[in-house]
Amino acid sequence: MNRSSHLSRRRLLKTIFCSSAGLALNLRPQTLLAAERSDLHLLMIGDFGSQQPSQTAVAKGMKAYVERLKFKPEMLLLLGDNFYSKMEGGLRSPRWQTGFEDMYPASSFPGKCPAVLGNHDYHDNAGGEQVQLAYARQGGTRWTMPAKWYREDLGGLATFLFLDTNLRSVSGSSKNKDGKVVKKNSLTADEETLQWAWLKEQLASKRGTYTIVAGHHPVYSNGSHGDTNELVEKLSPQLQAAGVHLYLCGHDHDLQHLELEGLKTSHVLSGGGGARVRELKNKDRKMPFGTPVYGFSHLQINPERMLLRHVDANGKQIHAFEKSVDHAMKIVS
Repeated sequence: MNRSSHLSRRRLLKTIFCSSAGLALNLRPQTLLAAERSDLHLLMIGDFGSQQPSQTAVAKGMKAYVERLKFKPEMLLLLGDNFYSKMEGGLRSPRWQTGFEDMYPASSFPGKCPAVLGNHDYHDNAGGEQVQLAYARQGGTRWTMPAKWYREDLGGLATFLFLDTNLRSVSGSSKNKDGKVVKKNSLTADEETLQWAWLKEQLASKRGTYTIVAGHHPVYSNGSHGDTNELVEKLSPQLQAAGVHLYLCGHDHDLQHLELEGLKTSHVLSGGGGARVRELKNKDRKMPFGTPVYGFSHLQINPERMLLRHVDANGKQIHAFEKSVDHAMKIVS
């Protein structure tokens, strides 16, 4: 076993299996306050479809978490890289059952599961993005992907805009071991034009009290991939101008919360759903929180504020912050 594999396995074991004393502390009986039960609750995971023990561990941690707090999330947001590696059978693949329907059961997560496409959803299987769209269209599932980009409203309280961030400059090519550029599947030029126009229209339209935009790739990140230049140039100004409260993503295999000076939007990365976690690289840019750990995120919304928690695979809250309607941010823990 090489050193990186050893460190990854050691981190997984450290994340998932804590001491009996710590486990007892993390899983002690606890419920939401009565006043919080009227809030909207959503969970999110990214970079989860690995078929590894870590995916199962995070899924079990989420199930235990909602059971302990005694709530049913309105939605489970799937932030891309939903399926890694070959997925034989397409729509008939058994991984739909084992990697989604059974992994995140309706008994624990009864609401919609809005999904966005990640780079592995495009690259690991030819036409994989079309299969995921088709699975949603066939009905009888919580899997929600009516298009590559789409909108979901939770009453008048929150508007979610889900994007496909697999732009040509982001996912359309890579270099092989010989340094040669290899073209890869991504959005087409026409699709990019249509999506940018759609986003402009949505941000100019009537929206809920809070606006949350979600995609797979980060705009800003201190993780292994770093910032996504085209999103910094084209998306960030639109988020700022429209007063978007949160941008949610994955891609970097960690949990992060970034606040950048002068920007209204809080940037949240939840990429610890099951793929191998990676160390953060950018040590110069300060941020409220960032750690390479398996886990998920919990977003709680009411008319006065949003509360976002990062939670590890044991169900332990490791970071939380509040965001008010007027964009004021406060670290809770």
